[in-house]
Amino acid sequence: MKRRLLALSAIGVAGVMALTSCSSSSTSKATTSDGTTTIKLLAPDYGTAGGPDSSQTYWQGIADAFHAANPKITVKVQTIAWANWDQVATLIQDKQYPDILVGDAPQELAANGLLYPLTDVMSQSTISNLIPVFAKQEETSGVAYGAPFTTSARAMFYNKKLFAAAKIAAPPKTWADLQADAAKIKALGGGNIGYGLPLGPEEAQGESFMWMLGNNGGYADASGKYAINSAANIETFNFLTSLVKAGDTQPSPATTDRKTVWSDFAAGQVGMVGGSGALIPIIKTAGKLQTTDWGVATMPGKTAPLTSALAVHDDITAFKAGGHAAEVKQFLDFAYADKYQIQFDNEYNLLPATTSASTSLTASDPVAAGFLATVPTSVVYPNTANWNTLKSKIQQTIGTGVQGTDPSKVLGGLQTFATSNQ
Repeated sequence: MKRRLLALSAIGVAGVMALTSCSSSSTSKATTSDGTTTIKLLAPDYGTAGGPDSSQTYWQGIADAFHAANPKITVKVQTIAWANWDQVATLIQDKQYPDILVGDAPQELAANGLLYPLTDVMSQSTISNLIPVFAKQEETSGVAYGAPFTTSARAMFYNKKLFAAAKIAAPPKTWADLQADAAKIKALGGGNIGYGLPLGPEEAQGESFMWMLGNNGGYADASGKYAINSAANIETFNFLTSLVKAGDTQPSPATTDRKTVWSDFAAGQVGMVGGSGALIPIIKTAGKLQTTDWGVATMPGKTAPLTSALAVHDDITAFKAGGHAAEVKQFLDFAYADKYQIQFDNEYNLLPATTSASTSLTASDPVAAGFLATVPTSVVYPNTANWNTLKSKIQQTIGTGVQGTDPSKVLGGLQTFATSNQ
């Protein structure tokens, strides 16, 4: 749920060779004369490469269990750090395709004729179990070319200790409330930050969207056409600019990534920050805040709290080049079992993509249940064919609209980019 552009040198020659070997488009070498088949899965690492929380371990566990049940099919697993994820675009451009790709939305890939329709690689029983709001987002002209794999919903985390010290009785409901509360927290001194505003390249598109929603704005209008420089969005960024100028945020939002403000919140230095369940283990690991020291509230809007939360997901797609639809279908049906969905979500504090796993997790995890309750009425990113390209542009530039550049010019530039690259 975070993708950034790095140069080839960022992962080194060995890393590129590993990815290339994982992503061959050759079909002749994948199935041998004795009828055994190897399919290749490329996925982002949601943990630390080589560490105990690496996603390589998660996927390898599924691959091994699947092979034991289906000895003629081997799943070769390769994971790559999110920080290097845009390198996958180079591999695809070079026609070095995996059989299964975890992480990217399907629209642009489907438009280029690279993907199987979902019905070719997933049984109807598995498809019907996908959470509808996310499943719908996978469609291009009414045909799904991917499936949601893991999901999250957003809300506002707040530091109860800082609130008490600043004599703030309750989390803010409006932008005016938030600005007043942020100023009070800043006034405490000691380097405390009122609101952590991450508009750096890690996930600026998510932070921006949450604020746009608070003013009935967004990346697209009701008809689905891009409306990035709408009057509502410009007003939203003018407000964020006022927060920054007043010193109610950290000094440089345009270059601050989410991981930084989340770490600062976990250290007890930030009063409020947008977040998901993935922030919770960071808080626990830091050891500065007890469970009673922080809370979660609905993100405030211009005049009232958001009525629809931002919800996001990462996808699974299957490439046609390998010609292994049947084997991919067997594996995906296996991998979408509730136990694997819940295992992943427990490891990374994310949410399931299936209704049955969500029901099970709701019954066992009160924190997850709170986030899951917002999903059915949530708002999602556009599913336009060029969203991945536009998202990268947003991540690199939108933060400048609160820090030194006229918001109307920044949003206008993104609007032009979005419509000229459709």
